[in-house]
Amino acid sequence: MARPPLNETVLSGRYRLESKLGSGGMSTVYLAQDEVLDRPVAVKLLHREISEEADQLERFRREARAAARLSHPNLVGVIDAGEDEGRPYIVFEYVDGDTLKQRIQADGPLRTDEAVAYAIEIGRGLIAAHGRKLVHRDVKPQNVLIDPDGRAKVTDFGIARSLESKGLTATGRVLGTTDYVSPEQAMGEDVDERSDVYSLGIVLYEMLVGDVPFQAETQVGVAMKHVNEPLPDVQIARPDVSAAVASVIDRSTTKDARDRYESVGQMVRDLEATLEVEAARGGGTAGEATTVLDSVPRSRRRLSGGRRISGAGIAMGIFGAALIAAALIFGGDSLEGLGGEDNGGSEIRLSPEAAAEFDPEGDGGETGSERLAVDGNPTGSAWESEHYDTQDFGGLKNGVGLIVAVAGDPVTASEMEIRAATSGWDAEIYAAAEGPPEDLASWGTPVGSVRDAGTRETIPLQMTAPARYFLVWITKPPGSNEQQGRFQMQISDVRVLQ
Repeated sequence: MARPPLNETVLSGRYRLESKLGSGGMSTVYLAQDEVLDRPVAVKLLHREISEEADQLERFRREARAAARLSHPNLVGVIDAGEDEGRPYIVFEYVDGDTLKQRIQADGPLRTDEAVAYAIEIGRGLIAAHGRKLVHRDVKPQNVLIDPDGRAKVTDFGIARSLESKGLTATGRVLGTTDYVSPEQAMGEDVDERSDVYSLGIVLYEMLVGDVPFQAETQVGVAMKHVNEPLPDVQIARPDVSAAVASVIDRSTTKDARDRYESVGQMVRDLEATLEVEAARGGGTAGEATTVLDSVPRSRRRLSGGRRISGAGIAMGIFGAALIAAALIFGGDSLEGLGGEDNGGSEIRLSPEAAAEFDPEGDGGETGSERLAVDGNPTGSAWESEHYDTQDFGGLKNGVGLIVAVAGDPVTASEMEIRAATSGWDAEIYAAAEGPPEDLASWGTPVGSVRDAGTRETIPLQMTAPARYFLVWITKPPGSNEQQGRFQMQISDVRVLQ
């Protein structure tokens, strides 16, 4: 029996299907006419053969329930849901525009300010979903629609999963598009909102470069690159991208979820600051970037509040942008506040400008790479000492050190977290309110210590007074597995916690 023409198919006596907008493995999306309210809508209709599979049917119904709970300007809204002759459907608002993927394919790399603006809007939509305890798990440009006003709207919560339930995903099964999949999702592990953070970072990379970062002959091959290979440097692929934007991408796409932004909200706050950086660099913004920049609450603004920056304001704005970029590259969790106070957690912001090598028993310095220990990149860069022939520094000295300083007033810290490239090192921690002291004796007594430390150590600190400067004094470097007889300390990250 031949099927009736598409425009003769009316679901539940209300939604007349007019044309196909797209199709996937589970469902097809149609442009339809709501004959009750006389308006265009988008209808997602489960495939007939899929509707007979209980688990897929439940997943589709769960999407309807999940999407119906969400309401935000940067999310495609759900209007209705139902079933027609045993086939469930979901009715969404109709967005008359291209997907972000189509935009990239048609126009190539986006302007930096536009890319950042879209990332902010996608992030705002995800924040709303996460507020409802829903992780999207399939953030990609194909699931972002650009409406006639230029606003980005996230859609397709087909594989969204509640943070409060185990869901329907079988152990070891990867759901999501592997071009944007987080390492933990690629490995079939449990995910939280940091997985969406990773995917959003990849989307931002694609908007800036015009292509995804990893390619392989199979989807599994792409997924394994997300697990094992470092993300290509966005500034090499596109040199005009600022260090501030690159820093956000780097932090959002680290392999270890613990090193990423803890929430999309943190990432969005830094993106809002980078958008002001781009406004200062370019003398203003245009299109959606201007709208997004104007929507940043004035309490969180860093530069001027107008739509365009001109004259003397540009000079001051660029100076402010440089400070913001430095904070993004070298600072702590976010840009909320400019002092040494808590960043919404327990971490104390450190000042990269005050980082210094401490070598009072040698020539006064090691390799000059001290900033890399506080550059906001916990695993991709590191401060390195010189190489020594023995673990007692060749008998030349008792130790070498790294000084870090908080960005604001002295603080009383409770612990210090250090990441090292190799385990088996010893260190003492000192603190000083002024200085920093130029010799070890002037630092006083240690406030903490560690022996045979691992690659990630949290060292308790016993402080009796606030301090601004902290000295990591290495008394025994680890041995190198690659170069026998060569001993070197490498610290990739230092964090001071209250």
